[in-house]
Amino acid sequence: MKKSIVPDRSIQICADRGGTFCDVHASYPDPENSEKRKEIVVKLLSQDPSNYSDAPTEGIRRVLEIVTGESIPRNVVLNTDKIDYIRLSTTVATNALLERKGHKHALLITKGFKDLLLIGNQSRPKIFDLNIRRPPPLYTKVVEVDERVTLVGYTSDPQAEEHAVQFDENGKVKRGYRGMGWDGEGDAEGPGEIVQGISGEAVRIIKKPDADVLRKDLQALYDEGYRSIAIVLVHSYTYPEHERFVGSIARSIGFEHVSESAQLLPMIKMVPRGVSSTADAYLTPILRDYLNGFFSGFDEKLKDGRLKSPRVEFMGSDGGLVDYQWFSGLKSILSGPAGGVVGYALTSWDETRKRPIIGFDVGGTSTDVSRFAGRYEVVYETSTAGVTIQSPQLDINTVASGGGSCLQFRNGLFVTGPESAGAQPGPACYRKGGPLAVTDANLLLGRIIPDYFPKIFGKSEKEPLDVDASRVLFEKVVDEVNASGSSTGTDADAGSRKKLSMDEVVYGFIKVANETMCRPIRALTEARGYATSKHILASFGGAGGQHACEIAKLLGINTILIHRYSSILSAYGLALADRAYEVQEPSSTFYTPQNRPLLIYRMDKIETDVREELKKQGFEGNRVHVERMLNMRFEGTDTSLMVLPDPNERLEGEDGGDGGEDFLKAFRRVYKAEFGFLLEGKTIIVDDIKVRGIGKTFDTLGESVYNEVEKLQSSNAIKAVNSFDPSLSPVKPDKADATWSVYFDEPVGRVDNTPVFQLEKLEIGDEVHGPAMIIDDTQTIVVIPGARALLTSKHLYITLQ
Repeated sequence: MKKSIVPDRSIQICADRGGTFCDVHASYPDPENSEKRKEIVVKLLSQDPSNYSDAPTEGIRRVLEIVTGESIPRNVVLNTDKIDYIRLSTTVATNALLERKGHKHALLITKGFKDLLLIGNQSRPKIFDLNIRRPPPLYTKVVEVDERVTLVGYTSDPQAEEHAVQFDENGKVKRGYRGMGWDGEGDAEGPGEIVQGISGEAVRIIKKPDADVLRKDLQALYDEGYRSIAIVLVHSYTYPEHERFVGSIARSIGFEHVSESAQLLPMIKMVPRGVSSTADAYLTPILRDYLNGFFSGFDEKLKDGRLKSPRVEFMGSDGGLVDYQWFSGLKSILSGPAGGVVGYALTSWDETRKRPIIGFDVGGTSTDVSRFAGRYEVVYETSTAGVTIQSPQLDINTVASGGGSCLQFRNGLFVTGPESAGAQPGPACYRKGGPLAVTDANLLLGRIIPDYFPKIFGKSEKEPLDVDASRVLFEKVVDEVNASGSSTGTDADAGSRKKLSMDEVVYGFIKVANETMCRPIRALTEARGYATSKHILASFGGAGGQHACEIAKLLGINTILIHRYSSILSAYGLALADRAYEVQEPSSTFYTPQNRPLLIYRMDKIETDVREELKKQGFEGNRVHVERMLNMRFEGTDTSLMVLPDPNERLEGEDGGDGGEDFLKAFRRVYKAEFGFLLEGKTIIVDDIKVRGIGKTFDTLGESVYNEVEKLQSSNAIKAVNSFDPSLSPVKPDKADATWSVYFDEPVGRVDNTPVFQLEKLEIGDEVHGPAMIIDDTQTIVVIPGARALLTSKHLYITLQ
């Protein structure tokens, strides 16, 4: 290897470890031009225990070998002097939750509420199921804490504000409660100290926890082998002192992980807050074990967190980068797909045209679908593997249909998924004795060409895909299909049932897979009142290009964007992602003109703290963007909506100037869009105040792809590189690398001389007419008949006629 001189702290590495492949994107200064950066892409299997123990570490080792030109043996501690930062997204916590392989932990909960999380919210997803199988709780033992606090008064009191306890500016009781239930003597409905909670509500302390009893119970748990606990106490969202007290004793005994629900998620509703805390106690130790193993592959500078050391950042479920110390199991559940959402959103959105985008991420195990219309769509309560979690996450719909989804002919039906071949053993063509999968179907249809596909299979990791293995298994399926009579039509001459060909059977599975992938897209668009056809499809993921054109055709979408790095866009998105830090506090305040100044004051105070934290992380001034939100609901309802006003939703000040955000107008807009009506005359309650600070990684990502296409069209710079119909021009086009036999949907069928273009050999302005294939080192893009793919500087811009 030729050695290369690379400055210290100059290599920027992003790694996305998916279910099947681990993608690594890296950039470093060009030795010949210091103002430019060179980029490297490395793709490897997520699991290959016979060759390496951890895929991201192995990918980084290969990057360092390429950049430095030095041979670096496997399983040695890697030197980090040349590394500026490492950004990771991981599915470790997600898989642990799906497979129920988390950490053993105990739940500490207020006495009398032992079964609360087991009872849950009593929702019945399968109401007519006669054999209901409820997922078991994540915790394995419950310890009741003899403590109790309660709120003074009641929320349905029509004169709640007049009757409420009044506090002075130091939080001392100025006047006691005067509503129903008042005992006529004290400051509340009964005895007990009255304190002001974080939300402003009056809290009556009925019983404080006993330190000696707690220490005895916690020591017993520790002696039984528990090292992780979740603490969930009543009303801790506004009065967290008792949880902190229990947590301090647990840490003094030696518990390695303590999840305090109020610190983790200071929101009203004890059940989702409690379940989220148990999920954190279940997943974070597993995540920490993995990360400790990851850090052990590098020198000690990577973890020390000093200013001149390499930074390690993680993609959170809400699309923001999180520092190592703030990263937890709860924040990592959607860590993997979140990078892809950030990638397509930042590279596909045009602020002037404002045409919404559907993100279509086809990976090895599943397909993730999301929507972007200028702002990340975030949900605050989601269910994963039967566990309802209350934590901000990008709104990503997942369906078990990807490149590794298993194919079966069962009961006369073509079935794809939900089982996946994964990376070990992988599809049949991976040379590890795996089952038939979607990848095998695409291979036999000619939509994957072994000569262009990475040769990383077999025991040597150097063998190509095995077409024969796929064909042998499919021949059995074809025989089974024809024997069962599941064929289409009859042979007119013979009067007998027409037998399906190999191509027809294989393509039948692809059609089923495509329809499965369309389902979550319709749920995100049509089911919410958006016209699917008015969107742009941003396709990415290793298998996205093989399905994008057909998916768009099924949905009536006429424009597809495929980024140059689309097959590794989750890793590339990490390089583009912004650093995020947010603070949330409970409120429980009526949204009235009288209360608004206090809410604004609290938001201003939180914003100052958020900016201060981002400043410590190296972001300040115009590189920091702040989003101020209120979690609002109509009185008498239990559905809160996190409201972020649009830039044009502003109040007019007394002097005619800017009076700040108009949260009332924003709430009414969001509520009407979500539910289709408004509860006129109802008082609005603010449950939470939230401020999110975003440290911008880049000031601008350059010209939008749509502007570039317009310029190419207006300057007549678009050049067709092949005939529209290969049957009319059997000669291989000049720029085509080869021709290949590819099967398309009827009536076209199999086209034996489909031109194959290498992306790197095409020039900006070249337009490929379908049917055709475009290939690079990491992906295959199928251009169906009637489609045109225009190459721009960063995208393939595909239009369907």
